[in-house]
Amino acid sequence: MIHASVTPRIEINLAKIAYNANQLLQLYGAKGIGIMGVTKVVCGNPAIAEVLVNKGIGVLADSKLENLRKMREAGIQAQFVLLRTPSLSEVNEVIAYADISMNTELAIIQKLSAIAHAQNKRHQIILMLEMGDLREGIMPADMAGFIAEVLALPGVQVVGLGASFACFGGVKPSAVKMDELSAIVQGIEDQFSLPLMYISGGNSANYNWLMEVKDTGKINNVRLGESIYLGREPVFREAISGLFTDAFTFVTEVIEAKVKPSVPYGEKGQDAFGNLPQFQDRGMMRRGLLGVGEQDVLVSGLTPQANIEVLGSSSDHIVLDLKKSNLQVGDEVSFSLNYSALLSAMTSPYVLKAYTH
Repeated sequence: MIHASVTPRIEINLAKIAYNANQLLQLYGAKGIGIMGVTKVVCGNPAIAEVLVNKGIGVLADSKLENLRKMREAGIQAQFVLLRTPSLSEVNEVIAYADISMNTELAIIQKLSAIAHAQNKRHQIILMLEMGDLREGIMPADMAGFIAEVLALPGVQVVGLGASFACFGGVKPSAVKMDELSAIVQGIEDQFSLPLMYISGGNSANYNWLMEVKDTGKINNVRLGESIYLGREPVFREAISGLFTDAFTFVTEVIEAKVKPSVPYGEKGQDAFGNLPQFQDRGMMRRGLLGVGEQDVLVSGLTPQANIEVLGSSSDHIVLDLKKSNLQVGDEVSFSLNYSALLSAMTSPYVLKAYTH
């Protein structure tokens, strides 16, 4: 076991991220589709952003303005996209830190227009269509009228149309959906003589569509995060052939190792999170305690790399069945992470970010 470094930490293999980014650029590029590198799951980490840019991803997208600011101030040379419609209260910051923002509300675009025009700037916008996943988006029947109003505003420029899939409703970016999006785009371009730079057909969930389709239609862009960082597509969470799935490892430390009963004893009520937990009687067992919990990482998204089992967690502890392992106090325990666990660990100020190459 390793005793050397500070815990908890997340070990970030920049070389594996670079490899995945390069492979995906080639894969999508072969069908005429460019990539926006999504940095939200890594909290706008400048070291990771630099890897993406160095591999040829020149557009970075994030849902947090703080992350866009952080990357700009770190000197990352890219175009920056706000990956959601802004709130009215943050329009000034959008103009300052985002080259492009995704939008669905006319009142917000009007304010973006006013601020940008007053500063003699032109802010670019991608209008998001509602295609069935029922998160953000303008209904297709309303898009033409919406665009007509936006085109009359100074200080803003419509540079693209996009749609979201497999985010809220779990709706897949199928060939039918992509053909429908292409048809809507074609109609808008014809009606308004409007050349669009970005036709953003979705995210990492588009991988299966890409592999199956021959004609990608008008789609020329996707927004990739999970497939770059975890080497997986989000629809079925299957590994993508040839990509690394282990670029991130969560490492923490045993702070207690004792033989105890497998079932809590005494009068029972709710646990720390309001649940009424149930336990299987396995007799006496060797139990381990880790000094991290839900405040540090989404524990349900962790998979131990050793033959041990997570029994549960509280705010700042994870309880393990150590099984036949010989883990002792001070020994490190490593976990792989799913997307949700990666998001929480990268966002947590309590988790050290450590880099390998």
